[in-house]
Amino acid sequence: MNSRKTLPETKLNLPEITNFYKGKVRDVYTIKDDYLMMIVSDRISAFDVVLPKAIPHKGQVLNQIAFKFLDATEDIVPNWKIASPDPMVTFGRKCDSFPVEMIIRGYLTGSSWRSYQKGSREICGVKIPDGMREHERFPQPIITPTTKAEQGEHDADISKEEILAKGLVSAQDYAKLEEYTYKLFERGTAMAAEKGLILVDTKYEFGKIDDEIFLIDEIHTPDSSRYFYAEGYEDRFAKGEQQKQLSKEFVREWLMENGFQGLEGQSLPEIPDTFVEQVSARYIELYEIITGEAFVADQSENVPERVEKNIVSFLEIYFK
Repeated sequence: MNSRKTLPETKLNLPEITNFYKGKVRDVYTIKDDYLMMIVSDRISAFDVVLPKAIPHKGQVLNQIAFKFLDATEDIVPNWKIASPDPMVTFGRKCDSFPVEMIIRGYLTGSSWRSYQKGSREICGVKIPDGMREHERFPQPIITPTTKAEQGEHDADISKEEILAKGLVSAQDYAKLEEYTYKLFERGTAMAAEKGLILVDTKYEFGKIDDEIFLIDEIHTPDSSRYFYAEGYEDRFAKGEQQKQLSKEFVREWLMENGFQGLEGQSLPEIPDTFVEQVSARYIELYEIITGEAFVADQSENVPERVEKNIVSFLEIYFK
C-alpha cells in the first residue's frame, strides 16, 4: 500500500509553533499560543492502542463529518473551529480544555454491555437496572464521564460526584456541560434519524476561553460515536441478534476475534491489507449515510506534501 496515499503522522515546520501534541489520531500544533492547527491523521486506535497501519481517507472522513456537525450545532454551544485549510485539517481557537470527556449513552452496548455481562450494575455512578439486554435502549440517555488520558495512559471512568469532589470541574461549569451534552445528543439523534440511523452513544469535549465554554475537538464522527441502522433494529433486538452498525466497534470485534483486547501480555495481530480496505470503505459508508452526500475522496499522489502545502498557504494569508 502506497504510504504517500495516507497520512500516518506529520512533522510540520510551521511558523510560530508554540506547542505540539500527538494524540492517538490527531496531531495538534499550537500557533502563537492562541490557535490550534488540528490534523486528523489516518491513524486508527482501538482499546487505547494505535494500530500499525493507516486507513486511507479516514482522516478526511473524520475531519469533514466533524466540521459539518460543528456547523449544525453552533446554535447550541459555540465551538472552536475557524476554517478547514485542507480536507484533513481544522484551524481554530485554542481553549483551556476540561480534564474530562462527556460520554453519553442511549443504549446498553459496547463496553457498557461487556461490564454489565460481568455483573456491573453501575457506570460512573449511574445505576443500571437488572434484566436489561444487549443493545437495549435506556429509558433516558445517561452521562458516563471519563478522565481525559495523558499520552500513553488509558481513559478512566469517573462519576459526577468524583469530578466535583476532586475539583476537576466546578459545579457551575459541570451543570453547563451536562446541559450541552444532552442538547447535542438530542440534535445528533434527530439528524441521524433523518438519515435512517440511530445515534447510540458518543462523546463530547469542552474547553473555555475566559469564562465562555466552547465545544472542542470532533463531534458525531465514527471515532467518537456509535451508530445503528434504524431499519430492522426492533426485529434484530427481539430476536437477540447483533445490530447492524456503523462505528469503530467492528474493528474492536475483529481484534477480539484475533485475540487482542489491549490487555497486558497481548500482542497485536497482523493486520492484512484487505481488512484495512474494509475499514476505509466502512468509514466512507458512514460519511455518505450520515451526511446524505457523496464522499469525494482526495486523490493526491502525496498526501503529506499536500497537507503541509495547504496549511502553510493558509497561515500566510490568515496572519498576513
